[in-house]
Amino acid sequence: MNENMDLLRERWSDPLLTALTVLLVIMLFVIAPLQALEIFVFQAFELVFAIVLVAGVFVMSGSRAAVAAMVISLMMATVGAISRIKAPSILDINLFAGSWLIMGITLGLVVSRAVFAPGRVTHHHIMGAILLYLTIAIIFVALYTFIGSLVPKAFSGLSLEDSPALASNLIYFSFVTLTTTGYGDIFPIHPIARSLCNLESIFGQLYPATLLARLVTLELAGRA
Repeated sequence: MNENMDLLRERWSDPLLTALTVLLVIMLFVIAPLQALEIFVFQAFELVFAIVLVAGVFVMSGSRAAVAAMVISLMMATVGAISRIKAPSILDINLFAGSWLIMGITLGLVVSRAVFAPGRVTHHHIMGAILLYLTIAIIFVALYTFIGSLVPKAFSGLSLEDSPALASNLIYFSFVTLTTTGYGDIFPIHPIARSLCNLESIFGQLYPATLLARLVTLELAGRA
């Protein structure tokens, strides 16, 4: 059994980095906006994505702890979805935020080990590094949600009400902060919210300029 898992991990671990990156891009930039438009049929994609993610994490890491964390994340999201149907409340928002936080941290740790493992750097590792970059934004989405739920006026232009558009708005704000675009339609007011935004901005500037650039250089050198 262990030998089969090792063979499966050796064969599919790198391609999974690319597959999960594509899947996460679709979820963040296609599915979330469609949900904001109240096209509810697309909400089922979240469950499909979570199941695929659990399987992907297991194949890449083989860690029962990582899989257990992902399953807990999936259960929290499921409870939040059921609670939202019965009676939408701030509890649903925090359950989803907790789910995203656990998923983001677990995925980040697993992907980091795969991307920065010893050996030749391939294009799959580059895609995995992009996946890690996207995961950083997901983690901050969860943190912004917790701050916004505890302090209702922590952000100007962003109301944390349980609505189909909430996830899309938070994702938008997180990536605007990560890339330091700064449109100004949403901005932090509370000191802790400002501190988190500063931290995400630093990650957003240093990560592509250091780790991602280094991986691209190694991948190009490996082709020679």
